[in-house]
Parts: sequence; structure tokens; C-alpha cells
Amino acid sequence: MAENYVLRTQRLLSKLPFSSWLFGKVISRRAPYFGTITPRITQVIPGKCECLIRKRRGVENHIGTVHVIAIANGLEMAMGTMAEASIPRHLRWIPKGMTLDYTAKAGSDIRCVAEVDQSAWQVGDMPVTVTALDDNDTVVVKGSINLWISEKPSK
Repeated sequence: MAENYVLRTQRLLSKLPFSSWLFGKVISRRAPYFGTITPRITQVIPGKCECLIRKRRGVENHIGTVHVIAIANGLEMAMGTMAEASIPRHLRWIPKGMTLDYTAKAGSDIRCVAEVDQSAWQVGDMPVTVTALDDNDTVVVKGSINLWISEKPSK
């Protein structure tokens, strides 16, 4: 598969200091709401993306843990970045829904992971596995984001 804009941007930025922070800023400009979690994209390859949400006051809830909506935002960012880095050129995607289970308190920085097998990119419904882990690799949120995959219209 030819290198798309996500992978090309990551490759170019990887040569710079603070590249994961800068790459997160670039992605957040395409979808500004992601900027609310100040994400750092730590890995993006076809079929997988990881981003980091730092535990800070702006993403905490009333008990001092990372709010699950901030985590959901991070999981959606990881999924969207993975999708853009992975989807074959003749297809397009749109999210249809998200199902999440909250499995533990999120008391540290959170690593959001989205993964899908590259062979899954076919027209129709496609679930993407998403997982959020704390600093001890304890799963704090797990679930699925369902995408609708369709052919791009001919030009």
C-alpha cells in the first residue's frame, strides 16, 4: 500500500524533537475536539494506533481520576488515526457507534489503543477493538468502535 498522508506526516515529523506531541497537534487540527485531551500519538502503523493522555486537572473527574469521556475521546482519536493510516484508497469510513466497558479506575496517564486486522477493510460494518490502559497496563476501558466502510464515489 502506498504511504498515505497520515503515515507520511508521521515519518516527516519523526525527525523533529517532540515529534509525538507535534504529530498529535497536527491530527488535532484536522479534528479540533481531540485537542481537548492534549494527545501524544506514540505509535501509528497500518492496523494499529496508540495515543497517550496525560493525567492532568483538565481531564480529571470529581474523584481525581481521568474522566471516561476524555478516555473515550482518546480512543476515538486512536481509532480515527489508525483508520486514516490503514484504509485502502478506494474505501472511506465513518463511525457508527461506540460500546465501552469501564473496568477500573483511571488514576494515571492513559494509553489508548485502537487495532484492527488489515484484512477487515471491506465494505460493510467493521468493528475496531479499542483499549485504554493505565501506567501498570491495567485495562481501564475496553470496547469497540463500529465503522461503516463504503466505496468512494467515482469522480
